[in-house]
Amino acid sequence: MGCTGSSRAKGDEAAKKIRKPKPWKHTEPITKTQLMRMRDEFWDTAPHYGGQKEIWDALQAAAEADLTLAQAIVDSAGVIVQSADLTICYDERGAKYELPKYVLSEPTNLIQDS
Repeated sequence: MGCTGSSRAKGDEAAKKIRKPKPWKHTEPITKTQLMRMRDEFWDTAPHYGGQKEIWDALQAAAEADLTLAQAIVDSAGVIVQSADLTICYDERGAKYELPKYVLSEPTNLIQDS
């Protein structure tokens, strides 16, 4: 019986391993400045979507970190990662956190600022 619980926990750990989002394309070419403005606006308003501010802060830190540090951040914050690219997560109380791809990576059609 103990083995079943152990293997399930090990399977859960593998499912929580985060990865970079798949390449994506914005609806129209955007500049780095526009992308940063979109990200700032999202993170400024994210706590209003529900959930805990501390979890939103942890998700922002994870989104802006490299994968190893991001994994450590979500693990220590108790974030339950449903989608390995961090687009859908939950906290320990079951609140859902959805992150748009533009806060996690750059689009393939990013253009130079003029």
